[in-house]
Amino acid sequence: MCQVFKPISISLSPNTEKDDIWLALKLVFSAIGGPAGGWQFWKEGSATEELENQFKEYLGVKYAFSFNSGRSALMAILKALDLESESQVLLQAFTCNAAVNPIIWSGFEPVYVDCNENDFNIDVEDLKRTLRQAQGKKPKVVMVQHTFGLPAEMDRILEIARKNNLILIEDCAHALGAEYGSVGLPQAKKVGLPAEARRAKAGTFGKLAFFSFSRDKVISSVYGGMVVTDDNNLAEKIKKFQKEIKYPSCCWIFQQLLHPVLMNFLILPTYKILAGKIILILFQWLRILSKAVHWKEKRGRKPSYFPKRMPNALALLAQNQFKKLERFNKHRKEIADFYFENLRDSSFELPKVPNDREHGFLRFTVKHPKAHQIIKKAWQKNILIGDWYTTPIAPGDTKLRKLKYEIGMCPKAEKLAKQTLNLPTHINISLKQAQKIINFLKSI
Repeated sequence: MCQVFKPISISLSPNTEKDDIWLALKLVFSAIGGPAGGWQFWKEGSATEELENQFKEYLGVKYAFSFNSGRSALMAILKALDLESESQVLLQAFTCNAAVNPIIWSGFEPVYVDCNENDFNIDVEDLKRTLRQAQGKKPKVVMVQHTFGLPAEMDRILEIARKNNLILIEDCAHALGAEYGSVGLPQAKKVGLPAEARRAKAGTFGKLAFFSFSRDKVISSVYGGMVVTDDNNLAEKIKKFQKEIKYPSCCWIFQQLLHPVLMNFLILPTYKILAGKIILILFQWLRILSKAVHWKEKRGRKPSYFPKRMPNALALLAQNQFKKLERFNKHRKEIADFYFENLRDSSFELPKVPNDREHGFLRFTVKHPKAHQIIKKAWQKNILIGDWYTTPIAPGDTKLRKLKYEIGMCPKAEKLAKQTLNLPTHINISLKQAQKIINFLKSI
């Protein structure tokens, strides 16, 4: 039954393999059936520090601090910067409300910059224009998103940040393992080397960077995040913030541990016959499972579980995925190459990857004038291709004005929201399934 009804899905806990599911199940029973104090093991343990050390080694940075989400990680960064109230933070549209809300929750003002239609990242020329037109309060921070795993144009952005005295934060929620390289960067002084050897990993260019381990990111612990920096002073402040906040509740941790178990054993295998969809909605309504985005966030309000520390149980899930990162990203590249090869002569506009960048391909994003209709038809065939993003700030039911966005602010982002659709690249997408997606798209 599983093979008949299980959908080809882009999300819904996509990365999880058998060892991840059994680890989550083991962690559930370690507290329920374990000795007294087993519940505390979910919160406190050595896994969080081990994960931080693994991140430092992987990225080659001095400091890494874990949190229960990318939102909490960004809040820690903004707290450490000691900005004045209502300071302006520049960021691109064509993003998720999870990138915007921490700015608002921290008492600052998001200022939207349009995105580039070729790489979906911040438009450098519009960034310059926004800075020229800034009146009164000068922006203090620019937050650069590496959309879908393709690094932004860091040479020019770093130069703009230097000239305008901007603090550069990298949003690497999509880009763990992606790389950027150019002879103009401090990390790439050895000009005689080939471009690949001059590259550096996303997250190592700004003053600070944050990552996400959400359910549909490069690696997943259902919820989780990390801050990295080389700045001693900022690191001390982030460490202080981390110690001052609490762990999330055991009930919240339990929700996250159940997610990969129920999703893979019950919801996905019955998704096509509606039972899975109904079970998912019911479990979320009963708070047995959490939602990726709380309803409060769609209105600019903060749920109670932000900001929190990274609990030990979720750090163990993240560690188990982190050790598979190289294999995951290799697989994403292979699936992306398959899409490139088979959609080359189609009516879809394919991603553009400059030679100086190593795309992480969290998702393979294509453009088509009828993107939304195609997504709807695909879902009817149990092919759950993606819709990041159907509005300039996702999800689609986000109240844009609550997040300080007015229609017309970023016309390119609004145009892309109508034209883009995402194809899955995660570890559970086989070449056979990718071929089914290709066949469907060619039939449109």
